[in-house]
Amino acid sequence: MRPRFDLLVFDWDGTIVDSTAMIADCIQKAAADLGLAVPTLERASHVIGLGLQDALARAVPDLSATRVDEFSARYRHHYFACEPDIVLFEGIRALLVERAEAGLLLAVATGKSRRGLARAFETTGLGRFFESSRCADETHSKPHPAMLLELAEELNVAPERTVMIGDTTHDLQMAGAAGAGAVGVTYGAHTREQLAQHAPLMLAGSVDELHRWLRANP
Repeated sequence: MRPRFDLLVFDWDGTIVDSTAMIADCIQKAAADLGLAVPTLERASHVIGLGLQDALARAVPDLSATRVDEFSARYRHHYFACEPDIVLFEGIRALLVERAEAGLLLAVATGKSRRGLARAFETTGLGRFFESSRCADETHSKPHPAMLLELAEELNVAPERTVMIGDTTHDLQMAGAAGAGAVGVTYGAHTREQLAQHAPLMLAGSVDELHRWLRANP
């Protein structure tokens, strides 16, 4: 029987790597550095997955346009200091190896910049598993469907035979707008309740649970 999906598209932060708490902390520290209102952990976490400019506009609404570059520089200062400590979620490497060996196409759609994703691919050694990727600084940011539609077209896969796997409502909204399937993981930035509002095919509480579902629904 033909598999249900041909293309698995993964978010990066909060789905493949355990970085959400660190990213939120860096947003908070950058706001404090500039004397701005420090967003709550919930607010800072909610914008993870968006492109940096969109994320800042939502997390730090009193940030003026003239200080965006200054804030970005402070955020990157804190992020680069923590970046070497980012680790993969347990079991994610085995999941990617198995799905790739099963003949499925794998890709990444992320709010990271291209330079940031290139560093992540290099440090984790996971880049070889992905046929392609899209970053927020080279197309529309999530939840716009462009990332998924561009990947599907590039890899010659129909959107309805594509599934987006991510930890935020931005990922699930993007999938819905693109006509793709969506799977939410609840071990990242957004809560199970928030993700459930967007009718995903399933919600995985762990990489192991996600892996089992992908085996059963290739």
